[in-house]
Amino acid sequence: MKPAPFKYLRPDSLPEALAVLAEHGDDVRVMAGGQSLGAMLNMRIVTPAILLDINRLSGLTNIERGTDSVATGSMVRQSDALVDAALCGNVPLLARALPNVGHYQTRNRGTLGGSVAHADPSAEIPLALFTLGGEVELRSKRRVRKTKATEFFRSALVTLREPDELVTALYWPSQAADERCAFIEFAVREGDFAIVAVACVFNARSGRLRLGFGGCGETPQAIEHTDIKTLDRSAIDSIAQDAPSHLDYRSDLLAAADYRRHLATMLARRAMSALAEEGLHA
Repeated sequence: MKPAPFKYLRPDSLPEALAVLAEHGDDVRVMAGGQSLGAMLNMRIVTPAILLDINRLSGLTNIERGTDSVATGSMVRQSDALVDAALCGNVPLLARALPNVGHYQTRNRGTLGGSVAHADPSAEIPLALFTLGGEVELRSKRRVRKTKATEFFRSALVTLREPDELVTALYWPSQAADERCAFIEFAVREGDFAIVAVACVFNARSGRLRLGFGGCGETPQAIEHTDIKTLDRSAIDSIAQDAPSHLDYRSDLLAAADYRRHLATMLARRAMSALAEEGLHA
């Protein structure tokens, strides 16, 4: 199939883009990298009246390190993020998640902000942002606001973004010196959508452990423990068995809910075991 007819707009400035969204709202689809949207257009899953291409907008490709976080413009390409020393050095969970995103070719076009705005339940970038407790910046003609990633994702492909708003930046908390992280997923083939993905961040000093789960339900989900003295075998087994019981699961053509629950247990154990092994060699 081919896309239904639409009007194509490619503004040169952010104010122009926001003006289009303010005027047309629900009739607009925003194209950043287009790796997901292109297929949805061709299959007529979406039939927008207007396609708003934001690739010419300046200021959305910056990567800026702050005091306790790294800000990435929504148009930062996934391939550029993967080789940015400041970003990968301060947000290693993202660095570990990115090689699992699609393929080399798609990462050259796909963007960080586009993935978050698309809100696929199996996507790695939203899962990393959610697990870290990052933030999403939204702009419109009316206002600029930030929302926590834990509140941004509402359901599969549904977010808190209003029709006149544009995702303009993501804020990634910097990893503390005594934090370790791991990212692991299971997919039918390398580069395919994850059936289940698990992100893990552990602060050895505070004992705070946060496990993020993608692909299980309609949005990323997380389980947190704040009193982990050490990640020994007993603690890993106990957490891996208990955490999946607190999650929601969905069934689709790829996997049944019970299978996803099994994968969540296995991958959580593997992620925590990787952290424990890394700690032994630190």
